[in-house]
Amino acid sequence: MSNLAAYCPPINSGAPPPSTAKRPPPTSSFNANNYPDNDNPPSSNNDDDQEEEGEQQTELKRRCIDYHTPAVLDLTSRLYRKSNRRSHALPGGAGLAYPYLQCHTNYIKWMSLPLGDVGSSRGGDPIPSTAYLTHLAHVTRAKNSSPVMCLSWTPGGRRLLTGNQEGEFTLWDGINFSFELIMSAHDTSFRCMAWSHNQNYLLTSDGAGNIKYWSPSIAPVQSIDSHDGQAIHALSFSPADTKFVSCGDDATVRIWDWAGRREERVLEGHGWDVKCVQWHPRSSVICSGSKDNLVKLWDPRQGGCLSTLYGHKNTVTKVAWNDNGNWLLTASRDQLIKLYDIRAMKELCSLKGHHKEVTSIAWHPIYETVFASGGMDGTLIYWNVGPKGSEEPAVKIPFAHDMAIWDMKWHPAGHLLATGSNDRQTKFFARNRPGMKQGLDDDGLEVADGGAYDNEIIQAEMELGNHVGIVIGRRGATIIAMQRQTKTKMHVDQIRRVLQIEGTARQIETVKKRVGALLDRVSSDNDEGRGGGGFGGF
Repeated sequence: MSNLAAYCPPINSGAPPPSTAKRPPPTSSFNANNYPDNDNPPSSNNDDDQEEEGEQQTELKRRCIDYHTPAVLDLTSRLYRKSNRRSHALPGGAGLAYPYLQCHTNYIKWMSLPLGDVGSSRGGDPIPSTAYLTHLAHVTRAKNSSPVMCLSWTPGGRRLLTGNQEGEFTLWDGINFSFELIMSAHDTSFRCMAWSHNQNYLLTSDGAGNIKYWSPSIAPVQSIDSHDGQAIHALSFSPADTKFVSCGDDATVRIWDWAGRREERVLEGHGWDVKCVQWHPRSSVICSGSKDNLVKLWDPRQGGCLSTLYGHKNTVTKVAWNDNGNWLLTASRDQLIKLYDIRAMKELCSLKGHHKEVTSIAWHPIYETVFASGGMDGTLIYWNVGPKGSEEPAVKIPFAHDMAIWDMKWHPAGHLLATGSNDRQTKFFARNRPGMKQGLDDDGLEVADGGAYDNEIIQAEMELGNHVGIVIGRRGATIIAMQRQTKTKMHVDQIRRVLQIEGTARQIETVKKRVGALLDRVSSDNDEGRGGGGFGGF
């Protein structure tokens, strides 16, 4: 099962892992206190023991992702069941190993692998919507944390490795999301990390032009200084892992020999800082994006520029090749994501959905047409650009983070998406359970009179008086969290001392109730403090 675990996506069970199962109460623990086997100790001691046991059991419970059930279901489907294109019409019959999933929580135990959905085990066409991970499985934040600049899954997907602004590695468990390790890696802020295709080595870079080699056990192997001490924003391996490419703020793209640890060629042509670079998955082509708004394709053997794409009007922040080798995805600070077909050097579509600059993108490892993107405002969007897709966002999660999403990586099995943000948090998004709709557009909306949803956007104001700072919170944390929870737009006018709210009538009513309760609680605390101080003065 160990080899299969890397490709087995989980179901979102809130149950504890097998190691945290409830332990039976001790049978002879009271004999040491001179109590007979058939007699009971005093009720007070018995109650205390039960309370302590209950507290221990409560502490042992931890949210996890259990992949064993989907793995067994997929193996059963592959071995004992033939593909049937009409299987969706015959639930539980015609030799089906398990019933067709229905929109009910009772069908959680029948969730299978995304890889099994793509294959022929279920029959019919794959369903890309299963890749829209809207369930927030866990939020992690290390002590004395700093903004998470980059992250990557370890080979096999057992753990998640993150790099922060202090140059530290943090290792998280990929099943129960527990903290495992933190260590110093660079003297300055992390910029990127990339595993080789054979998963034998890891490359990292920082803001001072330093590149480091690491073994799979996160042991340092080699250190190289380059790019004239400027920040190195991206690293990428060649298909054969014999070379790798780097880019930095010195406006150059550099090709390196992996074994010799030496620089082979410098590609010059960008007029400003180069923010991203990626090697083609199977060919000798390198793509780079720069602050000069250009996307360039390079020939690493000759060192010349093959072509230049002029589609963006602001800094190109990310580029990503699709595994099919034909599609190129580019993201920019002009709030656009563009998809190119390099066979014809043609722009296929321009995707509009972000209201701030796009800071991260990632293709799904299994579904060819699905990818995710993150914005400067913390918005997470899932897209489907296939024949049955659309140029409109498939699923949009506003305020997935409180600040910019700097990096995101899919689990190799495609069932988890990890995101790292400037708000110092790392979040894990998973598949929704059957019958749940967390993160979807209609989540939390009630049916209004006449059977229609109340979608009319209106504006309202609420007086805050002397409690403006309480509503804003430290560094805006309170108002940002309230916007994310209520899905409204809020702004505090500090001159007029009013809270401006934009949303539906139902949303505005919810905001007013929450802000009112917050102000009442603060006022009552102040009254108690003044009363206590007066009594102590006598």
